[in-house]
Amino acid sequence: MPPHVAILTDSTAYLGHEAIARHHVRVVPLTVVIGDEAFEEGTEISAPAVARALQKRHPVTTSRPSPAEFTAAYEAAAAAGADAVVSLHLSADISGTYDAATVAAKEAPLPVRVVDTGLVAMALGFTVLAAAETAEAGGTVDEIVAAAQKRAADTSAIFYVDTLDYLRRGGRIGAAQALLGSALAVKPLLRLADGRIELLEKVRTSSKAVSRLEEIVVERAGTRPVALAVHHLAAADRATALADRLRTRLPALEHLVVSEVGAVIGAHAGPGLLGVVVAPL
Repeated sequence: MPPHVAILTDSTAYLGHEAIARHHVRVVPLTVVIGDEAFEEGTEISAPAVARALQKRHPVTTSRPSPAEFTAAYEAAAAAGADAVVSLHLSADISGTYDAATVAAKEAPLPVRVVDTGLVAMALGFTVLAAAETAEAGGTVDEIVAAAQKRAADTSAIFYVDTLDYLRRGGRIGAAQALLGSALAVKPLLRLADGRIELLEKVRTSSKAVSRLEEIVVERAGTRPVALAVHHLAAADRATALADRLRTRLPALEHLVVSEVGAVIGAHAGPGLLGVVVAPL
C-alpha cells in the first residue's frame, strides 16, 4: 500500500523500474531535443541514441518539465490518496526543474515540499530511496525531508569525461576550464559540489584518470557500509571492470548498481562518461 506521503522525483534520478514500482515513486520526465525533435526521457529516447547523435555532431539540448506537468503529477498523487508530497529534484544550479516544481507546488491540491538535492543521477536516486523508505515507515514530511537531506549531504558523485566540450556547450561548466582542458589534452575528473559541477583533478591520460577515480571512491567509501552506483555512457566494458575492482576493494559494500546514464545527463557529459556515486548507509 502506498504511503500517505507521496515521493516524487524527476527522470534524472535514474532509478530502475523495479525500484520505482516497489517504493511507489512518481517520476516527472525531462526532455531531450535532437535537432527539432523532442523526446521524453525514460520512455521515448535512450542514452545510446543520444551518444550516437553527439558522435555525429547533431545538435542535442535538454529542457525541464513544465510547471503544468508537475501540477498534473501532484494532482495524481492527491487523487491516489496521498496527504502530502515530497518532491525531490536534481540540482537547481544544473536545471530549472526545481523551479518548475516550486511554481506548481503553490497551486497543488495538497501540501508539497520541494527539495533541491544538489545532486543528479543515482546520487539523486539514493536520496529519493532514503525519502521513500522513511515514508514507508510512516515518517512525517519533516522526517522524510530530513532523511533525504542527510543522505544527500553524505553522498559523493565523482566522474570522468573524455572531454569537457559537451559540458561547456551545455553551459554546465566554465568555458575557461573547458578550453584549458582541451589545450593541455587533460582528462578531467569532476565532482558535484554544492550543486555545481567542479573540476576535481586533471590527469594526463584516460587510464590514469580511471585509476585515480577508483582510488578516490575507495577513499570516500572508507570502511563504512555504502551503496555505490557506477554510471557510464557508451563505456560499458570500462564500467563493468571498475565495478568488479570496487567489489573486491570495499568489503562493506552493501549495494552496487552498474548502469548507463539516461539521455539527459548523457547529452551533457558525452560518450565515454564514467562516474561513481558513493552513498554511505
